[in-house]
This record gives sequence, structure tokens and C-alpha cells, in this order.
Amino acid sequence: MTKEQLCLLMNLTVFAPAVGIPLLLMMKQSAAKYIALIASFIPFVLSLILLSGYLGISGTPEENGFILYSSFKWLNMPGMDINFTTGLDGISIHLLWLTTLIFPISIYFSWRSIDTYEKPYYALLLLLEVGVIGFFVSLDLLLFYVFFEMVLIPMYFIIGIWGGKDRIYASVKFFLYTLIGSLLMLIAIIYAGLHSNSDFVFTTDYHRILKAGFSPEVQTWLFLAFTLSFAIKVPMFPLHTWLPDAHVQAPTAGSVILAGVLLKMGTYGLVRFSLPLFPVAANQFADVMCILSVIGIIYGAMAAMVQTDIKKLVAYSSVSHMGFIVLGIFAFSKDAMSGAIIQMIGHGISTGALFLLVGMIYDRRHTREIKDYQGIAKQVPVFTLLFMITVFSSVGLPGLNGFIGEFLVLIGTGAQEGTRVYAFFAATGVIIAAVYLLWMFRRVMFGELDKEANKKLVDLNRHEVGLLMPLIALMFIMGLYATPFLKEINRSSDPLVQYVLEKNGLVLPTVAPAPQPGQPVPAGPQIQQIPVNPNQETGHEGHNH
Repeated sequence: MTKEQLCLLMNLTVFAPAVGIPLLLMMKQSAAKYIALIASFIPFVLSLILLSGYLGISGTPEENGFILYSSFKWLNMPGMDINFTTGLDGISIHLLWLTTLIFPISIYFSWRSIDTYEKPYYALLLLLEVGVIGFFVSLDLLLFYVFFEMVLIPMYFIIGIWGGKDRIYASVKFFLYTLIGSLLMLIAIIYAGLHSNSDFVFTTDYHRILKAGFSPEVQTWLFLAFTLSFAIKVPMFPLHTWLPDAHVQAPTAGSVILAGVLLKMGTYGLVRFSLPLFPVAANQFADVMCILSVIGIIYGAMAAMVQTDIKKLVAYSSVSHMGFIVLGIFAFSKDAMSGAIIQMIGHGISTGALFLLVGMIYDRRHTREIKDYQGIAKQVPVFTLLFMITVFSSVGLPGLNGFIGEFLVLIGTGAQEGTRVYAFFAATGVIIAAVYLLWMFRRVMFGELDKEANKKLVDLNRHEVGLLMPLIALMFIMGLYATPFLKEINRSSDPLVQYVLEKNGLVLPTVAPAPQPGQPVPAGPQIQQIPVNPNQETGHEGHNH
């Protein structure tokens, strides 16, 4: 396929789920789930075709830094330059296929767990998918904001109507946290659009704002507005308190989507918008972001350790794991950035699978309390095996997908003098994660089978196993052979790191040539400093790269 055809396919993928919304609303209640599954499966197929075509042309010249790039007039008004601009690079292409995989899995799981108001439930899920896909491909700031806000409404209703007993509290808390951050970001987008064009034309075009640039003082305020919104979405410590409530109260499909892709909107926003648009401010606040990330890693892990509810334990583990991603982003190292991005994908797979497994056992026992389980491995061996693999993936066992991301983040962060201390403390989070996850697994699966209700447990059926197998397979594929993923990720992430450092007068460490016989061996990597215009402010000195 040509680039033009792939760009058309990319835009069709965004709105493909919406095709099912009017159809399922017109059909009988019993048909809604079938239409929703088909409508969610279409973008998955399109994303695979898109991925195949993307990989086939990934060596061709890029347009504005993107392999696929499409732009046409959206709001054609005098004095405004607002376009429907979309694109895909080595970062967003992976988050696209992950999104289109998570949604049909979540919808199919809902067939057996949702039996009230089915038509609006599936319609909201499809609308939610449109918003998430649109967010990951948007390259116009107003367009990106529309999709960013579109996600908020359906998730609010999914938690508030089909959630647990405290669903209203959790949904309102989720809504208010996200909305406050979003409004601040909207103000920043309007300011950027008004002050980034010399022709007095209001523009929200990503690349025009990128080329225009802002003074260090302006970057500081705009960076804070954007990053606060994304930090709430991640969520970063101390803005994380909405997440455990939302996870515990949401239906299983809602938790899978929330952990699998919605949290990645926050970290992707940092990578796509906060760093390249405001590089000087990003460097200025890098240490603050790294410190908050490390606190989140340790705090999330410690909080998970004391939970008695399995779902809440997994929710706090997300706070900890997402801290690794933010740490990798703000370490300003190529390895750490690559690790952060592949960890976005890996976390979506492993934590999504964990929430599915918790939902499956909950449907059988209607309890998530760890004390209500013990010795069930004898009754449900297939469930135990798949749960064990997923737990090992979340722990970061070598050979599974959780290892490669955390390893690269720690290596990239620890290789630099300025961020080495962050890597040391972050590594303790890996140890604590092994403690609380394996301890939970032992208490649930092993011991004496002494509860009568557990003796009647039924193992996973073939539909449930089939539902989990794509995620289990990806855990092994990414863990054993991550090169194809990292190849495309590095193609986009390496120039981003280089760009941010150069804007701050820094370059990455250079590899010294091998010493000739008789010459002394260099003590370490050689750091070069780009000459900086003395009249140009560059913010703080940044890390020692």
C-alpha cells in the first residue's frame, strides 16, 4: 500500500468503532454485544494492516518526523489554522495496535459479566475506543484535546452505572481530577495557539507550535499546565488517589481498559507534547519529575503490600509501575526512554491480563478478599498457571515482557551520574514488587483448601483461556525477542532525546574509540557540551549526560 492509502486507513481506524454505535442502538438488546464485538474487531484488523504497511515503508523518508502523516482543513475560518492532522511514528504505532487489541478483549469478557443496560454500555465502550485511538494519532493540539476529553465522559458513566457499591464516589472523583487538569491544559493550548504565529493567525498545529518555540519563562508555565494534566492521567504521586477507587469500583472491562491504555495517555502525552514543545522547562523540572516518580514507585509498592483486596493490590501496583515509565522519560537517556515506551506496552498487556484474571475469579466467588481464598490451585490448575505467568510478567522475570522495560529504564537512568541515585532507589521498587505479588499469589493459590465455596470452583473454560492467550503470547514474544519493537521505538525516541538535550545545550555521551596499544584506557564516557549562545537562556543545567 502507498503512504496515501495508509494515511486514509489510519484516519478510518479512528472512527471505525463509531460505526457500531447506531447499529447496536437500533437492534435488539440481545444483539448489542455481537455488534459491539464486531465493531471493535474492525479497528483491530485495520491496525494490523496498518502495522504491516507501516513496517514496509518505515525506511522511507519521514514527513515532519512521522512515517505516516495526514493533514486537511478542519475548522476553515478566517484567522484560524486548525486542521485534522494525524500521524504515526515508532511510538504511537505500538500504542495503536495495543488499544485495538485491548478493546475487543474487554468487550468479549463483558458478555458474561454485564447483563443490565447492555446497549448503552457497549455504545459507551465503542465511543471510548474512538477517543483513545484518536488521541494516539492526533497531531493538532485542539484535535488532541477533543479526543482527550472524549475519553472522560464514557469512562465516567461506565464506572458510575456498572461499577461497585461506591461507584458514584469513584466516578465523580475520577471526573473531577481529570477535568481540572484538562481545563488548565486547554488554557495553555489557547495561549500557545495565539502566540506561536507571526501572521496573527490562531494555530494549534503541532509542528508550527514546535517550530515557533517559546521563551524559557513561557515554557515553564505551559509545561506545568500540560504536565499537570498528564500527571493526573498517569497518575503520578501525589495525584494518584483517584486510581485505586476507580479500579476497585469499575467493572472488569473498565479496569482492563483503564490500566491497559487510558493510563498510557498520560505518559504518551508527556513524550509527545510536554518534552518536545517545552524542552527547556522539561529539563528544568526533570529532577522534580524523577523524584516524584521514585516516590511513586516505592509508595505504590508499599501500599500494594498491605492491601487485602486483590484488585486494589493490582491498582496500587500500577501506580508503582507507571512511576518507572515517567522516570525513564525524564532521565533523558536513549536507553531509559526506549525502556519507558516499551514498558507502556508491556504494562498494558500484563496488568490488563491481571485484571481479567481477577475478574474471572470474582465472577465465580463474588469476593476479591485474599483471606477468602487458599489452596485453590488444586481446583483451578489452568487459572493458576496463567495467573502465575502474568504475576511473573508483572514482577519483571527475565524472559517475559515486564523485564525488558524496567531493565532499560534502570540501565539508562543508572548510567548517568546525575540520575544514578534515582535508579538506585527505583530498583528497590522491583524488589518490593516481587514481595507483594508473589506473597499474594502464594496466599491465594497454595495452602490447605479449607473453605467449602472454594472446593466448588470451576476452572477456566476454553472461551476464557482463548481470551487470555493473545496477552500471554505477547508476554513471551516481547520478553524473548524485543528487537522488532525496540527498532521502531528507537527510530522515534532517540531523536526526541537528542532534540531535548540539544535545546538545553547538552549532547549524549560519545563512545570513545578503542585505545591503541600503549595508550591509557579512558576512565568513562566522554561528555561533550554544545556551545550555547550566551544571550539565549536555556534554563537549568540539567543532568550530567
